Amino acid sequence: MKKYILSIILGTALLFTANQLSAQPGFDDDVTDTPIDGGIALVLVAGAAFGAKKIKALKD
Repeated sequence: MKKYILSIILGTALLFTANQLSAQPGFDDDVTDTPIDGGIALVLVAGAAFGAKKIKALKD
C-alpha cells in the first residue's frame, strides 16, 4: 500500500512540475539548426537488429 501511495504522490508531483521544465531555453533568431541524423540512424538500426537477435534467441 505504501508503494502505491508513493507512486501516486510521485506521479502527481511530476505532472505538476512538467509544465515548468524546459529542455532548452529559447534561441535567438540568428541561430542555425543542426540536423541530427548522421550516426543516430545507424545506431537505431543496430539496436533493432540486436533486439531482434535476442528475441529470436529466446524463442529457439
